[in-house]
Amino acid sequence: MTIAGLDEASLHSSLRDPLLGSLGFLNEVMDRYPDAISFAPGAPHPEFLTDLDVQRYIERFLDHLRGEGRTPERARRLLYEYGPGRGLINDIVSDALRHDQEIEADPTAIVITVGAQEGMLLVLRALFRSGEDVLAVANPCFVGITGAARLLDLECVAIGETPAGIDLDALATACREARRAGRRLRACYVAPDFSNPGGSRMTLAARMELLALAEREDFYVVEDNAYAFTAAGDAQLPPLKALDSGGRVIHIGTFAKVCFPGARVGYVVADQRVGDTGRVLADELAAIKTVVTVNTSPLCQAVIAGMLLEHGRSLRELSRRKSELYQRNLHHLIGALDSCLGEVRSSRVSWNHPGGGFFVRMHLPVPADADLLETSASRYGVLWTPMAQFYLGGGGEEQLRLSCSYLDIDQIDAGVLRLAEFLKQEVGV
Repeated sequence: MTIAGLDEASLHSSLRDPLLGSLGFLNEVMDRYPDAISFAPGAPHPEFLTDLDVQRYIERFLDHLRGEGRTPERARRLLYEYGPGRGLINDIVSDALRHDQEIEADPTAIVITVGAQEGMLLVLRALFRSGEDVLAVANPCFVGITGAARLLDLECVAIGETPAGIDLDALATACREARRAGRRLRACYVAPDFSNPGGSRMTLAARMELLALAEREDFYVVEDNAYAFTAAGDAQLPPLKALDSGGRVIHIGTFAKVCFPGARVGYVVADQRVGDTGRVLADELAAIKTVVTVNTSPLCQAVIAGMLLEHGRSLRELSRRKSELYQRNLHHLIGALDSCLGEVRSSRVSWNHPGGGFFVRMHLPVPADADLLETSASRYGVLWTPMAQFYLGGGGEEQLRLSCSYLDIDQIDAGVLRLAEFLKQEVGV
């Protein structure tokens, strides 16, 4: 029997997009050089995965359910069945957001998602109705949101990034240009705290200005809150959603960094009213979710809820030790770069000094492409991430990203020494 083939041109065009292949290439390089020190993955530190007592957290959540009046049998059945598309732990997440971030979100305005990535897909699908709608993103930008937009055939407009976050003057100009072209800038994606990969952070004034601009220009702000917890205790800034008095912000969060990534649990706060239907945007997202993933794993939700309950329903308490480690690693990485490469730092070679997050961005005088990464891995035993994949429409070819989250201090030191030798021999630094 002859197996029918597929014409490549008949498949969705996103499948040939370099964006979809870039992450696979990076994983393949890491697999081929397991002894290399890797500054590539933006993953949580493995120290926090060694003593996870999943069963204890599940039992803690079951105690919570029984305390609400459910029988032991009914409580356990909730974890074994499909469960509601909106989620099981919305009330606990609502309490945590109120307690830690001053976000007032009714549990019915929250959807528990399969990671933040599903949240992005659901939000874009709900907001964007036609090809006349445009999504604004900071440039460079997290590939999760641009990849989701690509799969949905949505057009993105790249807005430059400043040290204080997305360039608001350029964003206002993009709104006007869209109108002149008979289109509409429907939403703007931002990660206000230590964006991936740029590392920028919006000031309080910039946050207020963005919300005012969204109100004037009638667009929504999709806020990604993944790295805010890494800010030092005395440097916390309110998320956009906590400042949102006009219902302009759709807030997306994840438990991957503060709990553990394997659970794949995130959430969306979407309290915007939908016409005069009595529904809110979260209702629409939950409806879409029922035909995408049906529901988020109840067992995984139970683990996350148990962790929150054990820490007083507080994300901040849950993430305190992790935040301290990531702050330590980030400062150590920057210090090691300054120490080893400070004498050659110039307009040709430079790196930023973010105050939080997982990433440092470095500029080189040569293309930081796949061939250079292969040389770095094979000859010098050090890995990093090319930045070009994070830019829309070209750019970033001479930049690389260094992640500090997955490494120990001695690995950071050894890795920077290898990186310095690599730059000296291969880049002419």
